Amino acid sequence: MWKMILSACVALFSTAVVANAATVDVSITKTAYVPATASASTADSVKFTNNDTAAHQVAFKSTAGVSCSPTPFTLQPGQSGNCTFSTPGTYAYGDPSAATLQGSLTIAEPAASPMLSVFAQPDDAIYASKVTLTGELSTKKAGADIVVLATPCNRSEATKAATMQTTSNGEYTIELRPARNTVFIVQAGAVKSSPVTVKVRPRVRLGRVGAHRYSLRVFASQKFAGRLATVQRYAVARERWVFVKRVRLHSNSTNILPTVISSVAFRSLLPPHARLRVLLPQSQLGSCYLTGTSNTIRA
Repeated sequence: MWKMILSACVALFSTAVVANAATVDVSITKTAYVPATASASTADSVKFTNNDTAAHQVAFKSTAGVSCSPTPFTLQPGQSGNCTFSTPGTYAYGDPSAATLQGSLTIAEPAASPMLSVFAQPDDAIYASKVTLTGELSTKKAGADIVVLATPCNRSEATKAATMQTTSNGEYTIELRPARNTVFIVQAGAVKSSPVTVKVRPRVRLGRVGAHRYSLRVFASQKFAGRLATVQRYAVARERWVFVKRVRLHSNSTNILPTVISSVAFRSLLPPHARLRVLLPQSQLGSCYLTGTSNTIRA
């Protein structure tokens, strides 16, 4: 199973969107607006429908931020018209020819949709190492069901990687172990986070087995038999790693799925106590892994 942890290094948020615009209905009768008071948001439309047998005008005491259609806003029997409001506030209105027709609208800013935050630590991991996913649901709700969806490299569909519930303040934490480059999305009901990509490097282990004899093992979720690894030594005088030789990896029969081991034994005549490492460049790994670097040992 794909596992992974997200923490506080890379923060991603689901896009903040306002709730869907609604239509608030107000009926005009012979003696009253129904309802006489109503609430809406600046994203909504207020629809007035004349259900009387006479024409009625809807006149706002303040027209700043008010846009109505038709213009002028006089509705014939059975006719409807719509008004929108660009500024929050209370808007009183009435019909100058009918004293009993008085109403008001309270307009507010639209409520924002819930959001999920995601933090990744680290977002560059070694194969089979832990990564922490943490984040927060903007509603601060405790006990909300959280689902982590993972899309590993070379897979077209996301699969469920983990589930959990939010704790106090709507927070969540989960530990996972990605096997290759993976895109994660966290979901709470219909609310989804933005995708976060965690890159993975193969685990590369270098060992000394005898005089001028070394072993190299590469751990990943796929085999790298036939790929070339670069042996390097540290040149003290030049203060840099320099090329020694290339070695070709082979299949290893000691695989423990899903881990696949590629390995090679090689010889190299190096000065005593020289620092030695092996590099497995991304050009040899393909698109699902970053460059792998072994531990450093002494010749």
